[in-house]
Amino acid sequence: MHIQMELQSDVADTQQQMEQQHFHVLAVDDSPFERKLLERLLRECACKVTCVESGDKALEYLNQLDTYQSNSADSTASLSSSQSPQQEGLKINLIITDYSMPGMSGYDLLKTVKGSSSSWKDIPVVVISSENVPSRISMCLQEGAEEFLLKPLKLSDLKNLQPHLLKSLVHYNKDTKCSTDTGNNNNNNNDNVVKMNNNVISKRIAMSPEPSERRPKPKELAVV
Repeated sequence: MHIQMELQSDVADTQQQMEQQHFHVLAVDDSPFERKLLERLLRECACKVTCVESGDKALEYLNQLDTYQSNSADSTASLSSSQSPQQEGLKINLIITDYSMPGMSGYDLLKTVKGSSSSWKDIPVVVISSENVPSRISMCLQEGAEEFLLKPLKLSDLKNLQPHLLKSLVHYNKDTKCSTDTGNNNNNNNDNVVKMNNNVISKRIAMSPEPSERRPKPKELAVV
């Protein structure tokens, strides 16, 4: 009963923070046109957007954030999360990556992020592609992708990603609570602090196309 009340309270706090926060999305695509489209659609969803052209650049950016946050940890240790907006604004809440890119593919980037020992592994990753290949979809979902979306993307596709932004915020709140408790030498057990159930956050399973379908029907671009 106590755990259930904690869960309900944390969900309410998280939803309230969602209304007050512009989420930060890292968009990865080698096509300048696709990056511009992603940026436009994400800004329509009130998201902050950082665009990079490759998986290597994405990892470089994540490393830079880790270095910055590590260097600023001591100076922000005495501040609550609401008192440190600069660091909060830098946090990546979602990675959207193209599957097919020169060099490091989106699949390789996904594996690197999810296999990392840093906080990266908690960042939700969405893979996008212009090719509807069931084996690729299955591989990405098995490696931890939240979604596999087909291009061209529409505004409604990105609005449907809000549960994954919520998921990133829950992970951040949990880490912040654990960090604060440790700093205060509080030995309370935080293992049961917050875990979202499947009714709140669920991973949609991609449906394989009918055998006769090679590619999905083109979607119209959203006019924004």
